[in-house]
Amino acid sequence: MEHRVVVLALDGLLPFELGIPQRIFGRSLGTGAGGKGGRLYDVVTCSVRPPGPVRTDADFSILVEHGPEALATADTVVVPASYELGPVFEEGRLTEELAAALSLVRPGTRMVSICTGSYVLAAAGYLDGRPATTHWSSADHFQRTFPQVRVDPDVLFIDDGDVLTSAGVAAGIDLCLHLVRRDHGAAVANEIARRTVVPPHRDGGQAQYIHRPVPEPQFATTTGARAWALARLDRPILLRDMAEQEAMSVRTFTRRFREEVGISPGQWLTGQRVERARHLLESTDLSIDQVARDAGFGTATSLRQHLQAALGVPPTAYRRTFRSSAGTAPRRVSRLSS
Repeated sequence: MEHRVVVLALDGLLPFELGIPQRIFGRSLGTGAGGKGGRLYDVVTCSVRPPGPVRTDADFSILVEHGPEALATADTVVVPASYELGPVFEEGRLTEELAAALSLVRPGTRMVSICTGSYVLAAAGYLDGRPATTHWSSADHFQRTFPQVRVDPDVLFIDDGDVLTSAGVAAGIDLCLHLVRRDHGAAVANEIARRTVVPPHRDGGQAQYIHRPVPEPQFATTTGARAWALARLDRPILLRDMAEQEAMSVRTFTRRFREEVGISPGQWLTGQRVERARHLLESTDLSIDQVARDAGFGTATSLRQHLQAALGVPPTAYRRTFRSSAGTAPRRVSRLSS
């Protein structure tokens, strides 16, 4: 049975963000024996009112063919950003209309926000006591409005299991691809990313997009060092080795790397090795010891520690999930941090 994603279209919505779930989930097809090439998600767009027009922040409206009753059928609800949230944004409370619509959501439904759609989730109580993010320019206001939420303004998205929030605009693509990968594995998510012409996983967080002085054009970058490291993840890589690839001191290289990627070289390297291990666990029959060596962790113990920290499950459980006929990924609690 297809997993139903219901996208809640609110007045003042941003058309780009509204289209992200359909573009990512609506184009997700299964692969191999488990997926058999069929659609994995059924994507439906609804309004808080009966079917009809919904205003956008552009010079056109959209015609939504489903009313709020669609929320009762959702396995996942996605709330994109809106510029007309009214009391939700100004006072942190739901309108009667929005509260009535959200009351139809079944317990246990996965809740997702894109950009300032997080205000809706917070006002509805879904984020109480939980980590969350939103567009960096609204983070301070968001925290003041919802002091009970643990706001992190520096990440692209936060996966807290059944509630997920993303930063501004394109971070919604990152989050939706992450959900496809969480649900169905790297092969499906990577294929969607390839068709959409976006990276399957972006490094770093929002901090790299906040306005700051830009290095002079003649300055060297760390691109070559990253490519060099990716080609030898199975071998020991020291920070000074990466710095030498760009003929920089370790101090200069570390500073430039963080400016460009948003995280430290060590965090980036660990993340790449986790991604390599995930791919090998999903797509090969290599032993856990061999996966650990090929991904650069050295030992199965080190691999288990890093995978548990990043994904919340050990390697054997992760592989077993993606070898099952159900094809449902383990619950993952993870954050892209800077």
